[in-house]
Amino acid sequence: MTALAGLRVVEFASIGPGPHAAMLLSDLGAEVLRIERVGGNGWPNPVMDRGRALLPLDIRTPEGRDRALAITDRADVVIEGLRPGVMERLGLGPITMLERNPRLVYGRMTGWGQTGPLARVAGHDLNYIAVSGALAAIGTSGSPPPPPLNLIGDFGGGSMFLVTGILAALLERARSGRGQVVDAAIVDGVNSMMAMFAGLVPAGHVSMDRDRNMLGGAAPFYRCYTCADGRYVSVGAIEPKFYAKLLDRLGLSPALAASQMDAARWAETTRLFASVFVTRSRDEWCALLEGTDTCFAPVLDLDEVPAHAHMADRGDMVDGAWHAAPAPRLSRTPGRVAPTTEGAARLADWGIC
Repeated sequence: MTALAGLRVVEFASIGPGPHAAMLLSDLGAEVLRIERVGGNGWPNPVMDRGRALLPLDIRTPEGRDRALAITDRADVVIEGLRPGVMERLGLGPITMLERNPRLVYGRMTGWGQTGPLARVAGHDLNYIAVSGALAAIGTSGSPPPPPLNLIGDFGGGSMFLVTGILAALLERARSGRGQVVDAAIVDGVNSMMAMFAGLVPAGHVSMDRDRNMLGGAAPFYRCYTCADGRYVSVGAIEPKFYAKLLDRLGLSPALAASQMDAARWAETTRLFASVFVTRSRDEWCALLEGTDTCFAPVLDLDEVPAHAHMADRGDMVDGAWHAAPAPRLSRTPGRVAPTTEGAARLADWGIC
């Protein structure tokens, strides 16, 4: 038995955080049915699209709309990631669905949110983290901030907060018997994720200045270095006791520990660290530092991850492919990776002809 066994989720096809949220719910045991346009959404993803039953349906037609409503009448959760107003124009908005199915939790995934002057404007992850203050603190001074993949916005501030909202609404439904709308906006999620910095900056514990940002790459003890073979390693020895261990393993003077938090010395110490790390290959540094309290890890390429000793020991990749194991791990009702199937069988299971 999985934690979300019996939970019925209808996902209207989108890209990015919506599909990821549906994958997470599926991994925890939910039955997910994706309604998609004929031919797919143009972004097929055999990893993130796992665990669904796929049903091609043209929701722009009256017949398709009515079919979709009949399906969502039997659902617990709806996930949609279209621009605000689109589902309403199609006759599939939350007011319509909740009138028919008052217990429905209607999850809406957008970048800017359902309201505000930018709500209906196009955007992507980079734009959403730009207005949150997160992007400005990344990279080195004198150059534009680099795009940090689309992990921070789409998945950190997006799908994770959508799933949190859906689960909270389901928990509340168990008390009230009523569903509700979850407005998950990436900008809101990233703003929430910036809470630590918003609290620590005024106290002087952290600076958002890229030359003085301890967590942004300015500090010699929290950054990546190039090795002799052109590959990279990461160090994150923030605490003094871990920094002291790092200095010892690198063969550097323990006197450097006294100036660890002196930002004026960071550039000089970074050059010193760089001159040491470039003397050995990445794997040689792994042999010396991995498994010690130096807060060290190699920078792995994606195809190297499954073979890493720690990942392999935990079984982080399943099914002989790059499928991350369900997360988080539950002790009594663990998740599972379900296959992708045809939607007709799922409809039959739900009692829909």
